[in-house]
Amino acid sequence: MHDTLEPVFGFRQFRPGQEAAVRAVLAGRSAAAIFPTGSGKSLCYQLPALLLPHLTLVVSPLLALMQDQLAFLARHGIAAASIDSAQSREQVAQTMARARSGELKVLMISVERLKNERFRHFIGEVPISLLVVDEAHCISEWGHNFRPDYLKLPDYQKQFRIPQVLLLTATATPAVIADMRAKFAIAEQDVVTTGFYRANLNLQVEPVATAAKRARLVDWLGPRVGQPSIVYVTQQKTAEEIAAHLSERGVPACAYHAGMDHTEREAIQKRFMAGQLNCIVATIAFGMGIDKSDIRNVVHFDLPKSVENYSQEIGRAGRDGQPSDCLVLANRDSLNVLENFVYGDTPEREGIRSVLEEILQAPNGQWELMLTALSDQSNIRQLPLKTLLVQLELRGIIAPRFAYFAEYRFKNLIEPEALLNHFEGERRQFVEAILSCSARARTWLTLDFDTLYQRHGAERARVVKALDYFQERGWIELESKQMTEVYAVLDREFDPQLLGDELYGYFKRHEGSEIARIGAMLALFASDECLSHRLARYFGDERAPEHCGHCSVCAGRVAHLPEPPALPPLEGQTLQTRCAAFLDKYQGARGASPSADCVTRFLCGISVPVFPRMRARTLPGYATLEDYPYAQVRAWVEGQL
Repeated sequence: MHDTLEPVFGFRQFRPGQEAAVRAVLAGRSAAAIFPTGSGKSLCYQLPALLLPHLTLVVSPLLALMQDQLAFLARHGIAAASIDSAQSREQVAQTMARARSGELKVLMISVERLKNERFRHFIGEVPISLLVVDEAHCISEWGHNFRPDYLKLPDYQKQFRIPQVLLLTATATPAVIADMRAKFAIAEQDVVTTGFYRANLNLQVEPVATAAKRARLVDWLGPRVGQPSIVYVTQQKTAEEIAAHLSERGVPACAYHAGMDHTEREAIQKRFMAGQLNCIVATIAFGMGIDKSDIRNVVHFDLPKSVENYSQEIGRAGRDGQPSDCLVLANRDSLNVLENFVYGDTPEREGIRSVLEEILQAPNGQWELMLTALSDQSNIRQLPLKTLLVQLELRGIIAPRFAYFAEYRFKNLIEPEALLNHFEGERRQFVEAILSCSARARTWLTLDFDTLYQRHGAERARVVKALDYFQERGWIELESKQMTEVYAVLDREFDPQLLGDELYGYFKRHEGSEIARIGAMLALFASDECLSHRLARYFGDERAPEHCGHCSVCAGRVAHLPEPPALPPLEGQTLQTRCAAFLDKYQGARGASPSADCVTRFLCGISVPVFPRMRARTLPGYATLEDYPYAQVRAWVEGQL
């Protein structure tokens, strides 16, 4: 272990916690490494990967994280690769061949890759020494950033007979750690935590009314204009507005969010990393995998989503150990926005039942679905719908088989005759058949697979392979749309009413835990205890000093967060006066009355899949109660229905 550390990685000694985690793995035990952001968790798998006999399989939630780690491994001469959706068929085949031959030491994938039957078959043939789960808190339904597909990782470990697991995360509460340990049978002594206290971070919470936030932000960032800074906001439009506001007032800033073009986002990130741009106003899309050591300031213009998010986001500051400031401009005004994100994700009972009925009616034990279409039909947002599908897998009702794109279209980059001239005999006839069964709309041609099969007996897999080949040679530009997922139906003996109620209960419990998480965050910011101590204790770390001396509470500034302005009572109003047009339109479109949750979402302005098709935003009453707490509106609606 020590003989490998300096020659390969260039480090004279381990950082805190690293040696204990590496020792556990090399001794053949499963382990968890829970270190703050930027403390060197990756080395805990990179070093053992060189010394273990077989492949190390790393599951990571983000492509950006994978690329950073692959670049690091390449610089240190370690044979590593990833398989991801951006790669061609040839690149994937090449990586699989390297894994089979034993040349690869590390293979990085997203968890979704394990849904692919062909990939699972390949992994089943390759001996694996270690499964590494990056951002492992995503495993726990009671952790933040829960990823439904992560729930299946313990089953995959057993299925592929992987002897041990290493879990890596920066943010896990005692309850989440217990959940992770139970799911992977990790002994208590093999959970390595290094503490959450950061002596160089100055935590400040300042109560500021919404109307005064922008001016306060400009005042605070003005003297820090030359320092690398991140300002976090909740919504994409706020990122654009605040970046423009700061730039107009002498603090050059750029917005960064998931709605922007990928190349534009990448360019902004590069400028920030190179020090050509010092201030970024971002949604939480920014920061994962950002390894810039000299970020001096992190400002939360809006409240973060949870204590875990707050910890992760401030963890990007001061990785070089130098003093750094973390400011929250806090009030309770935006609390409903955060809570409404949570309430909008809980499926309605009727929606769950409609998915269960679909499964019961699937012909020949095979259920095909397009996520967008099923989301519209069941009125369940896509992330909770994925969670529902995983829950049905875990209960043994369905199992994923494969996925395919329903629609392929292409644009000729060379003349069709020139394309045909590359082939002769049967192959030329096959290509002619593809071209003759493609309907043209201006420049794009859409392939008709059914006609192609009926007239020419052309198998879908061969056609797709041919199109991929044409694209690789630069003869066509290819686009695929409408991913169709295929599941095997394993059990039809369930009662949709009973199972629907059970699953609805599961989602309601999850909703309750998410709302409690928002409450815990408010309690932290309004606390009269040392903020550093309280934050560390939230994560089960009792080693932090009781008075850090570098937070706003220790400086004598306890944040008394003002209550939002009082709202007129709802009693005395009726649903008919509030949203009669919506009730009528819903009944006409869906053939049934909307549920209490559906009406509440309309009044609170929470979008669900059925609303865009109904053009709900244009109807009288939409979002007119968005300032009221969801629970209060729902209770009022239930009393009216």
